[in-house]
Amino acid sequence: MIETDSAAQIYTVENTEELDSSNVNQRLDIWLSNQIPDLSRSRIQTLISQGNVKVNDETCTSKKISVKTGDRIHLTLPEAQPTKLQPEAIPLDILYEDDSLIIINKPAGLVVHPAAGHADGTLVNALLAHCPLAEIGGVQRPGIVHRLDKDTTGAIAIAKTDIAHQHLQAQLKTKTARREYLGVVYGTPSTETGTIDLPIGRHPTDRKKMAVVPVEKGGRPAVTHWTIKERIGNYCLMHYQLETGRTHQIRVHTAEIKHPIVGDPMYSSNRSIGVNLTGQALHAWRLTLQHPVTGELIEAIAPLPDQFNTLLKILRLRANI
Repeated sequence: MIETDSAAQIYTVENTEELDSSNVNQRLDIWLSNQIPDLSRSRIQTLISQGNVKVNDETCTSKKISVKTGDRIHLTLPEAQPTKLQPEAIPLDILYEDDSLIIINKPAGLVVHPAAGHADGTLVNALLAHCPLAEIGGVQRPGIVHRLDKDTTGAIAIAKTDIAHQHLQAQLKTKTARREYLGVVYGTPSTETGTIDLPIGRHPTDRKKMAVVPVEKGGRPAVTHWTIKERIGNYCLMHYQLETGRTHQIRVHTAEIKHPIVGDPMYSSNRSIGVNLTGQALHAWRLTLQHPVTGELIEAIAPLPDQFNTLLKILRLRANI
C-alpha cells in the first residue's frame, strides 16, 4: 500500500504481504524500487544514505536491511537544490528528442559539462536552457550518461529523467548500447580489422593525459574494435566500435599501436598535416540504443562535420584518389 503527500513529497509504504520465498530477506532498496517505480534504485539508495528513509519511524541509512511483513516505511524526497549552473542560449544540433532523452550532435570545442577551467559555456549549460535534465547525474553534470572529449564531435545521449539515466547507463555497462566512431589516422595498418585490448589509466607523469597502464598499477580494462573504411595514401579512414568507455580511449589506443588520430594535440606528437583542424579528427558517428521507456531501438547518425569532410577531400586529392 502506497500513500503519497505531494506537497511534502513523502511516500508512505506498508508491506502487507506475508513472507514467502519470493520476498523473505528482500533488501530495503530493492523492495522500495519495486514499490515506487517513479524512482530509480540508484536514487533510492542515495535517499537512504542521506537519512531520508524511516522504517517504523526510525531513520534508516542502510540499504541492506530486510523488509518484514508489517513494516511501515516513509521515504521523503528533499526539495531540489537549485543548480548553480546557468542556462545559456547556445545553439544545439538535435538528432533525436522526446520526454525521456535527447541526442545531440556535439560540435568541436564544446565541453560536455562544467569542470576546472570550464565553469560555463558547456553542453550542460546549453541543455538547461532547452529542457529539464535528470538530477541523478549530480549538480555539475545533470543528465550526462557518457562523455565526448572537448574536440571530439558527434552523437551524445543525455537523460531527461532519472529512470532514463539509470536505464541508459545500464545499457552502456552491459554493452547493449552501440557507439561507433569514425577517425582519420596516420599510417596504414597491415590488416583490415583488429581489436585493441589494453588497460587505460592516468598517465604516470602527465596528469592531464591517459595512457596504457597495467591493471595492477591502476589501469582499467579497455577494448576498441577497428576496421579500415578507406586507405588514403599514408592515412586511413577508420571505423571504431567501443566495448568500454574509458577517458580518451580511442585516442590512447590508436597512439599505442602507432596510428594516432590526425590533429590530436595530446597523443600525435604535434604532427602537422597542413590542414586547419579544431582538434582531433575523431567523430562519434552512430549511436544505437534502446529507448528507456518503450524499448524501441533508436539509431542516431551524426553527419560528419565540415572540417572532417575537408580533411578527407584534401587527403584524397594528395593521394590522387
